[in-house]
Amino acid sequence: MDIFFMSLGCDKNLVDSEMMIASLRKAGHRVVDDESMAEVIIVNTCCFIGDAKEESINALIEMGSYKDGGRCRLLVAAGCLAQRYHREIEEEIPEVDVIIGTMGYESLVRAIQEGLQKREGTLSFLESVDYLPEPLTDRDSMSGGYYAYLKIAEGCDKNCAYCVIPKVRGKYRSVSMDNLKEQAENLVAKGAKELILVAQETTLYGRDLYGEKSLPKLLEALSEIEELRWIRILYCYPEEITEDLIGAIKRLPKVCHYLDIPIQHGADSVLRRMGRRTSRKEISSMIGHLREEIPDIALRTTLITGFPGETAEEFEELKDFVREMEFDRLGVFTYSQEEDTAAAQMDGQVPEEVKEARREEIMAIQQEIAFRKSEDRIGDTLEVMVEGRVPEEGIMVARTYMDAPDVDGFVFVETDWNLMSGDFITVRIADARGYDLLGEVLE
Repeated sequence: MDIFFMSLGCDKNLVDSEMMIASLRKAGHRVVDDESMAEVIIVNTCCFIGDAKEESINALIEMGSYKDGGRCRLLVAAGCLAQRYHREIEEEIPEVDVIIGTMGYESLVRAIQEGLQKREGTLSFLESVDYLPEPLTDRDSMSGGYYAYLKIAEGCDKNCAYCVIPKVRGKYRSVSMDNLKEQAENLVAKGAKELILVAQETTLYGRDLYGEKSLPKLLEALSEIEELRWIRILYCYPEEITEDLIGAIKRLPKVCHYLDIPIQHGADSVLRRMGRRTSRKEISSMIGHLREEIPDIALRTTLITGFPGETAEEFEELKDFVREMEFDRLGVFTYSQEEDTAAAQMDGQVPEEVKEARREEIMAIQQEIAFRKSEDRIGDTLEVMVEGRVPEEGIMVARTYMDAPDVDGFVFVETDWNLMSGDFITVRIADARGYDLLGEVLE
């Protein structure tokens, strides 16, 4: 059967999509690139913030139109939006035939079979959000093959005031190290040179399975894979970063000197209202310690502007914090008021235009920092991984260890070398263009 698959949302959702596609192919189905040719269309949805919900709803409605006189006989809604709003989908999007929750990919093949046999109504296949299916160890990466995401845990126990993840993804559950090692070996055998470790929080990995934080041990196990070149770690909560983890990053040459540390704000009063577990002083101390121990480390963070009650004074504290910390990479979200969260009920909801103006102001401050840091790189010699080519200009597009795919910058290299995506070359940085760098190949 020909099946079209659309994956929305974050990199963790992308891994779920890869698992679903692997299960479909194992059952003999074909995944096609053209929705108009599909007999079944599956949308793996997201509902983390308002914009993501809107995108998912619009995608379901658009894909539903292919059932009118086309080949499509079945529309499946999967993932976070389907888990959280399954009743609303049943009532308001009648084009949807089957609903699969966040933990339901094991049921996907059976759900399609039963969906094709049903006469009317919507079928739901919703597991408990605290259930953890055994991840398939053999899957194809949807990100191009030369890098792949490895989801090391599911769910979250932090219960931050603004976040719906515990409600749609459940409590924190680690994937076994043996499973992850097998997944990683298969991904590398299929061409992945970089593995990017993701979870709602990577730093707690293993505590539920092994009685201790085991991310350093996982890094050691993955480092043994011969053809693997880079291991990148995302989503490290600052209060959970240990000396063992810092030591592993320093000791293991395949582990990129790069950490994504979601911090959310720089004012203690806002951090307390958010339910965060660190203070500005503790965050600053950890940032300083990381830079002292690993001088070339690249640090990325994300912030939220317009959290309920955020005053002009608190926003000034956030601006000062950004200037003080000088993060290498930084992204900003405007606060999204999500029902069933503590923050949604708080007084002092900030107008959208204020949230957006504050976001732009933070990004302007960060732009100055990032552009200066790019210029400071001129003259450096760096190993880069080739991402692709701009053929009409004879330019290769590459990334350094400081750049995660899709969110960070590039190095553009003018060369006539016949290089493939995933190849590694050494370049000298000749110039900087904003967030990006220009490199010259070293013979």
